[in-house]
Amino acid sequence: MEFRPCIDIHNGKVKQIVGGSLIDQGDRAEENFVSGQDAAFYARLYKRLGISGGHIIMLNARDSAYYEATKEQALSALRACPGILQIGGGIDADHAKEFLDAGASHVIVTSYVFRDGKIDYTNLEKIKKAAGREHLVLDVSCRKRDDAYYVVTDRWQKFTEEKVTRGLLDLLCGYCDEFLIHAVDVEGMAGGIEEELVSLLGGWGRIPVTYAGGVGSYADLAKLKELGQGRLHVTIGSALDIFGGAMSLNKVLQFVRQP
Repeated sequence: MEFRPCIDIHNGKVKQIVGGSLIDQGDRAEENFVSGQDAAFYARLYKRLGISGGHIIMLNARDSAYYEATKEQALSALRACPGILQIGGGIDADHAKEFLDAGASHVIVTSYVFRDGKIDYTNLEKIKKAAGREHLVLDVSCRKRDDAYYVVTDRWQKFTEEKVTRGLLDLLCGYCDEFLIHAVDVEGMAGGIEEELVSLLGGWGRIPVTYAGGVGSYADLAKLKELGQGRLHVTIGSALDIFGGAMSLNKVLQFVRQP
């Protein structure tokens, strides 16, 4: 297990939000924390602590009035510490190179690949060619419906027909270097992990998987390590002290580095 840091940017500011509350219309979201620091500050902090593999998520749609401000924050973080952070949010085959050239280690893609409710293999091939498999992370973030986890797109607002199963991960892992999976129903709530989803992911283990959603205590981290069989990496947002929460980043790092 590794700790994978995050920098979520919404309306040009580093924030922690309740994932399921994000609405494009009016650029609204329920906020847990709004930082007085910019994205580059967090990138430098992570570099100083020796943490890599984290992700920047741009939470505004490309047609949002705030998109350019959000993008500039993201680019400033990439340029400050090239090679240690991934980036996602509205990225497609035409834009991947811009972010990789700016210093991203990987680009993260969801909506470009999952279109009209299913996998768009044409776009999947395009983004693999544009970024290179070794620089591509597929975000298969999901929400639960009818006792199954379905991939959600468009900043977690639209359900697809694709269920998160070992079969889906088997199908997609040849196209990418890693998976990023937010459990959207508990994202930003710090009230416990999605244990069923974590067990599914932990039982797979073919390429790296980063899990995000619901971690609010060291007991949650222990449960994640147990159910994920030590295979899952973890992101923590709202619960961390650097984002106004109660969990010490330094203690989290000590915990995940324990054998």
